[in-house]
Amino acid sequence: MVETKGDKRSFTVPGTRLTFARQIESITMMTRKPILALWVVAGLLWMAAGCSTGPEEKFSRGLRNSTEFARMGEIRRSVEQTTLFDGPDKGYSLGVVRGINKSLVRTAVGAYELVTAPLPPYGPVMTHYITPEPGMPDSFRPDRLADQTMATDTHMGFSGGDIAPMVPGSRFRVFDN
Repeated sequence: MVETKGDKRSFTVPGTRLTFARQIESITMMTRKPILALWVVAGLLWMAAGCSTGPEEKFSRGLRNSTEFARMGEIRRSVEQTTLFDGPDKGYSLGVVRGINKSLVRTAVGAYELVTAPLPPYGPVMTHYITPEPGMPDSFRPDRLADQTMATDTHMGFSGGDIAPMVPGSRFRVFDN
């Protein structure tokens, strides 16, 4: 049915005409439904995980493993171990390649554990290739940070610990005994 109002024509059935605001509202309601369903599923997964420490440990292990390239522990360890066992001529070539491979695997496993943290099993995965704890070179084990949060003597301002353990190769410590 065509209605004529002055110079404008409206091709709508009387009584079913939607205004622009109603069209926007209907589009908004259509996009809210999937988001609401996603929140409901996430809540059910969270409740199904329970209050055990399994999901917390799995999530923290995934967070630690997914930041492997920022830490570069596997690369440093592989260079050191390859230099010791295969010779210094292979340390900086084969060791770097092995370290990058292990870092890639550790990062992928970390991302997997982050996504599946609420779901069992909660133990470490791929332990035949990577160790559950991130690798560090045997010549360097990082200590706690030297900051006021971990300070043993906050009144005097003297405490010990690593100055910059996030910097690869940093071996400077305060009050190292």
